[in-house]
Amino acid sequence: MRGEKFAVSAPGRICLFGEHQDYLGLPVIAAAINRRITATVELSLNGTAVHLEMPDIQQQMLLNLAHEQEYQHSRDYLRAGINVLRRHQAEFVRGATVRITGTIPMRAGVGSSSALVIMWLRLLCELAEPPLQVDAETLARWGHQTEVLEFHEPGGMMDHFCAALGGVLFIDTQPPYRAERLPVALNGLILADSLQPKATVEVLAASRRDVTEGVERIREIMPHFDLHSTPLEEAEDVLGRIPERYARRVRANLINRDLTRRAHRMLNDDRWDPETLGNLLLAHHAQLRDGLDVSTPKIEKMLEAALRAGALGGKVNGSGGGGCLFAYAPGREEEVVEAFESAGGMAWRVRVDTGVTVT
Repeated sequence: MRGEKFAVSAPGRICLFGEHQDYLGLPVIAAAINRRITATVELSLNGTAVHLEMPDIQQQMLLNLAHEQEYQHSRDYLRAGINVLRRHQAEFVRGATVRITGTIPMRAGVGSSSALVIMWLRLLCELAEPPLQVDAETLARWGHQTEVLEFHEPGGMMDHFCAALGGVLFIDTQPPYRAERLPVALNGLILADSLQPKATVEVLAASRRDVTEGVERIREIMPHFDLHSTPLEEAEDVLGRIPERYARRVRANLINRDLTRRAHRMLNDDRWDPETLGNLLLAHHAQLRDGLDVSTPKIEKMLEAALRAGALGGKVNGSGGGGCLFAYAPGREEEVVEAFESAGGMAWRVRVDTGVTVT
């Protein structure tokens, strides 16, 4: 058992390429960033109760680790984490007082819920007796189980891999899932919050439903169509024969699939070009805006302001419909922060960061 006090933290993330792709089993490139959720923990002398203080959202909770948890609402992730670890043979004999705070914009597309889940699971591993020794990849899989599978929600493993492993990752989201660390130093990132509320689960569910319906319609005409391997050029004729709503979304995903693979090849080459990266980000954003309808007028205004201030590229971040975006602007970071804020948002310089840590 660790000393009487310790801290656990996990990062948020940005999605560079592959937005709205991970739940379809298509590849993703994402990066953990230094906006984090942190818990300070003081072990208790008696009992298995955990007293939770969450001042950022003005909530408190009391949980008993000795018992299977009964969920009080959908997305009851803290109770779900206890249940998942108990199924993985965790035993708890001590409780704690836990204070959770964060610097990740919440409900804004930066992976705050997954960072919370990964941080919480890692904390619970420390509270177990004996402490659970778990590698980062396994922790990511437990996080996906806790947040997505436990509540039958749409979503992939991008956020959980980023929060657990850190760094810049190429993620193969076809089961059994795999994350590959990219050897790239990525500087000049600015995260911005549009301050528009978003509904992550609802947006993801609607997008997934439309793409799935589109693929089924295509296969009625083209039985060998495969979202992972069929070239866009080969599918174009059939896309013109299904309803425009579905065709537009499937086409956007095929284009973004190819952009992600192109970016993966480029970022594995140490001679990659920043301007090309910026252009690829803008091409990806165009498909999210025009093909998947997940941008907003305010996000467009903010991105345009960033480009005028010298950003090489940028895109909406997360499920969209509000929330965050980011810009890539090496050497022009302060100008872009000011441009984002002048356009009505909040902005921060961010850097690629480590995964979950215990100190």
